[in-house]
Amino acid sequence: MPVTGAEALYRRARRAGIITEYVDAWQWPRSISPETPLPPVWVTGGHRERSLTLPAGIVVAWTLTEESGKQHHGQTRAAPAVGDEALEPATTGRAHLLTLPMGVSDGYHRLTLCVKDARWECKVIVAPERCYEPPAIRAGQRLWGNTVQLYTLRSARNWGIGDFGDLAQMIAGTARLGGAFVGVNPLHALYPALPDWASPYSPSSRRYLNIIYIDVGGLDDFLHSEQAQLWWREPETGRRLQALRANDQVDYAQVMTLKLTALRYAWAQFNRRGTDDPERQSLAEFIAAGGDSLYQQATFDALHLEQVAHGCLSLGWRDWPAEYQQANSAALARFRRQHQDEIAFFSYLQWLAARQLDGCYRLSQRLAMPVGIYRDLAVGVGDDGVENWADPALYCLSASVGAPPDRLGPQGQNWQLPPQDPNVLRKRGYQPFIDMLRANMCYCGMCYCGALRLDHVMALMRLWWVPRGYGPEHGAYARYPVADLLAVLALESQHKQCMVIGEDLGTVPEDIVEKLRAVGVYSYKVLFFERGQDQQFRAPAEYPPQAMTTLTTHDLATLSGFWQGADIDLAHQLDLYDDEQTWRRLLEERRLERQALLDALRRAGCLPAATPVRAEEVPMSPALNAAIHRFVAQSRSALLGLQPEDWLQMATPVNVPGTTDAYPNWRRKLTRDLETLFSDPDIIQLLTAVGRWRGRCGEGNAED
Repeated sequence: MPVTGAEALYRRARRAGIITEYVDAWQWPRSISPETPLPPVWVTGGHRERSLTLPAGIVVAWTLTEESGKQHHGQTRAAPAVGDEALEPATTGRAHLLTLPMGVSDGYHRLTLCVKDARWECKVIVAPERCYEPPAIRAGQRLWGNTVQLYTLRSARNWGIGDFGDLAQMIAGTARLGGAFVGVNPLHALYPALPDWASPYSPSSRRYLNIIYIDVGGLDDFLHSEQAQLWWREPETGRRLQALRANDQVDYAQVMTLKLTALRYAWAQFNRRGTDDPERQSLAEFIAAGGDSLYQQATFDALHLEQVAHGCLSLGWRDWPAEYQQANSAALARFRRQHQDEIAFFSYLQWLAARQLDGCYRLSQRLAMPVGIYRDLAVGVGDDGVENWADPALYCLSASVGAPPDRLGPQGQNWQLPPQDPNVLRKRGYQPFIDMLRANMCYCGMCYCGALRLDHVMALMRLWWVPRGYGPEHGAYARYPVADLLAVLALESQHKQCMVIGEDLGTVPEDIVEKLRAVGVYSYKVLFFERGQDQQFRAPAEYPPQAMTTLTTHDLATLSGFWQGADIDLAHQLDLYDDEQTWRRLLEERRLERQALLDALRRAGCLPAATPVRAEEVPMSPALNAAIHRFVAQSRSALLGLQPEDWLQMATPVNVPGTTDAYPNWRRKLTRDLETLFSDPDIIQLLTAVGRWRGRCGEGNAED
């Protein structure tokens, strides 16, 4: 059967990645017109092809309008004859090329094609070759910093959970000892109405912040409110605060109740400000910049709080009344009219959180930290969160992101995070991806970080989709337009001067490793996994420079926990192993791992000469702790991230994968408060030595 011209064009379109079919707003299947010569988005720049092939026989005038308003004009030209053989056999005529003009700046532009009365447009993204790298790293410096789970921080002034005031104190202490950054867990918006759903990696939204981190005591409107100060001085308020601070775990429900009470007092005081008050103007600008996205976030939080108050205790919107399950319903419009002040209140809370985080970053810059704040971007959003409620067309709600069976999860993993549809993402010119990056790097004139870690960076290339109702072993990989997404990432990274680290642990295809390296995304190296085929630990000199090295992660044992096998014993107590034999096998493997690590420390010259040869004879101690820190400090990696748990030789983890209620995940605090952490002579000595070791890359002797 002969191939028609339209069919040939569709084939070329599919090869180019153009979506040729879609479902419209009324759920009818539709196809694009065969007269559409442009893709929805054209990504170019760097080493990428700078010419766009248009269907044969179409000679058009074009206009490229840059972000700045500058325009370029031209007309397509015929492609070389040698390229004709790549066209469909039934296509007549010669294809035409549209070549990007010289001198077009990196950025987001608009291409317009015109033929008589016909007109087509597409977004043109011109990207740089690589992501941003701080001058200190480009100059060859090897930097170190601290990585913390913000909620674990203790202080004499917080309200039972680490907050942005504590983050500022952590930044100041780290900078004083020569650290280049402070890393934090994902700070994404969770669920104020149900604060016990505390996993930072299952957020409601990745575009907004968790309001529980607001430092209420640092708000002028709280301090100047007579009602707030009367409440603050009540004995019951003091008693509750004392209990929350003394608790070894974060009591999210009590903390949120206390903070929302105080924040409503602050909101009432804020509303007494004059209309020309600079603070009011700042909030208005923030709300205008947030647009519909912020309005949906604030509406969701206000509605969720009301639903919980009326006895609906689900995590999110799927169990709400049907009239509220669609963000554009008539019932929701009525809710918005009736609860305008409550919605404005939640917008105000996002503004407060954003301002305080911005203040922390600006503090890091005043203290001359080369990186400043290092943020963590979760791989997806929760199944019942605001993002897929407000924009369900972007997500495949019948599937969940996870991981196939591997050594970390023999049964596979289902993270209950609905994946974004890559076809819809491309059709929208990658705007959702752009908006998400901006919201985490720099937004509405506020800077949030100097480095961004992408959790499960392989998501830029492929994601393991698990059908709803099935186990992860029944999943399959869905591909994503990795080249385009990396180009957008590089563009936003350069625009915001924010370096990028990709968490590339687990099953990682080799082709994405090369792509990440080429575009300037830094790898993520964890000491426990850095071993060769002989299971021996790699020497510090074998670590790649374009990487961040850490001792461990939030999903793994602490350093002391690893050495003692506490994580294996804990998992055994929680019945996470199939049988007793598995537990004993893992203990034996850990014994071998400890010995391998001790051998590596000795080869690298990190151990005192008197250290026993057999690992069984070496308990965890300050000397061994310092030796392991020295080992990773000597790595060639540009960045080194350390965590306070390891300075304090804590053995309990913050999270045990595979558990929900069996273990208090995301709640365990540090054993020391910030007031004493950076005044401890042993910690000062350790971190000062880390800075010295980072500067010498393995020089010196083990007694130093």
